[in-house]
Formats: sequence, C-alpha cells, structure tokens
Amino acid sequence: MKEGRLLYYSTDAGLAHVTPPGHPEQVARLEAIRAALAGLEGLDRREAPVCDDSDVLLCHPQAYLSKVRAAEPAEGWVQLDADTHMTHGSVEAALRGVGGCVAAVDAVLYGDARAAFVGCRPPGHHAERSTAMGFCLFGNVAIAARHALERRGLSRVAVVDFDVHHGNGTQDLLWDEARALFVSSHQSPLYPGTGAPSERGAHGQIVNLPLAPFSDGSAMRAIYEDRVFPKLLDWAPELILVSAGFDAHTDDPLAQLDWQTEDFAWLTGRLADVADAVCGGRIVSTLEGGYDLDALGASVAAHVTTLMERDP
Repeated sequence: MKEGRLLYYSTDAGLAHVTPPGHPEQVARLEAIRAALAGLEGLDRREAPVCDDSDVLLCHPQAYLSKVRAAEPAEGWVQLDADTHMTHGSVEAALRGVGGCVAAVDAVLYGDARAAFVGCRPPGHHAERSTAMGFCLFGNVAIAARHALERRGLSRVAVVDFDVHHGNGTQDLLWDEARALFVSSHQSPLYPGTGAPSERGAHGQIVNLPLAPFSDGSAMRAIYEDRVFPKLLDWAPELILVSAGFDAHTDDPLAQLDWQTEDFAWLTGRLADVADAVCGGRIVSTLEGGYDLDALGASVAAHVTTLMERDP
C-alpha cells in the first residue's frame, strides 16, 4: 500500500531530560524512535514548540506549574516521587511535549494532514491536576483535548489510551469534562492501581477496560471490537486523540501483557477506520510508555506506518 503523509512532532529538547542511570524512561527511548523512523518517506517532520503557560493552565493550576518550574535543578536530579525525576532541561522538554500536542491538534484541524504523531518525552498520562507521577509532569493528551474543545470549537472529542498502565492523570483531568470520552485499556493489577470499570467520570464518559496479566493480542482485539469501537462510533467525536503507549508489548520489562508488534498495527488501523467513519480521519497520537528499546522502535514504526497508509 502506498504511504501517505503524517505530521511528526519531536524535539531535541527531549534529549536533555536525563533520568538517573537505570531509569526505564530514558533518553535512549527517543533515540530508538528516531532510528526506527529514519528515512521514512512521507513524514512531515516538525519541531515541537514550547507551549504557552495558558496551554498548561487548561488542565493544571498556576501553583502547580510554578512548583514544577521551581523544582528544576541547575545540575543533577531532583525526585518528585518514587518514579519521577527532573534535571536541568526537563521543564523545556515537558513544555515542548505539550506544545507539540497543541500544534498537532491545530495542524490536523486546519487540514495540514489527517493525522499526526507527537514523539516527545517525558510522557503525560499519569500527571494529575496538581501531582507529577509515573514519569509524567503535564497531562499532554488531556491538554490537547481541552484545547480542541475550548479554543477550536469542537463539541466532542475522544481519547483512547492503550498504554499498559491506566491513564490515571488523563482520567483525573477529564473527569468533569462532559465533552470528552476517555477510554483506557490497561493491565490490572498494575501501577498505578486505578482504572476499575466503576470509575466512570462525572458524566459517565469514562470507560475503563482492565486486561488480565499475560493476556495477548486476541483478548485486546476482542474487547476493542466489543466495547471500544462501538462506543466511539456512537460518541461520534470530531477528533480522536491517542495516548500511544507501547509497553503492552510482550518484551516490555515493566508489565506482563503479551501483545505483538502487529497488534499495535491492527489497533491503529481499526482506530483509523473509526476516524474515517466519524471525523474525516482526524487522529492525533502522542507517545506514552514503552521501555524495551527494540520493541518500542518496532511498535512505533508499525503505528506510524499504519497511520501513513491511511492518508490518501
């Protein structure tokens, strides 16, 4: 199949967000993704811009933004929780992650391309309203959703999170947002311990789908065909946002799901089917987890290539 065009937002600032030796959310993740996408024709490569403070404030209070800025060290590391570290350069990297998501939403809504992938780090889906956790500082995908709703006139968006860990931060930030459907599939039990089906949001617009440890791609495909795609079609979002975590891969060291690279390609293609049906194919995907470097590179390449194949 002929490849189309995809917007790809990244930044060298992500290389300056250096975590302590042995930390799974490492600079090498970004390097692995870049190597996997090197030479791929049809990628419109764009620098992820630094966001405005007002973008962060769509989901986080000013006191939290100020706290994160003040915590950044001149050298060495600071530890915000058991898993989340900052070094000099972390704030810019995080702000460019937000900026990349906001820019990608605008570009897709304005017709630059039908789809975009934001390959920035640190990730975002664990960051709650006033709490950094799980490697995350700001809620990238939730901010992108709020930007589309508050500033670009959309009446409904959907966020689909297939990271192996529950997107507790996205859930927290969108809990009261009636215009945003949030769907999360995730291994359970597993960090952060949230994501029960009973957690449904203030307007019943949150769908949590726990998956048993060691379940494989066939279990994922069944639950998405039965629960997710019909819900998305019924919701009819004007934009689909994806929290693209690749740590459900069987080789990932932080979890115990048994997805294969082709499962990510299948899921991406089916999400694109839904986007074609309800919102002109408009998808903005942003990187979350994935900690085996080879599996991460291969899975991102499958995800990106599948999105590109859908562009006419």
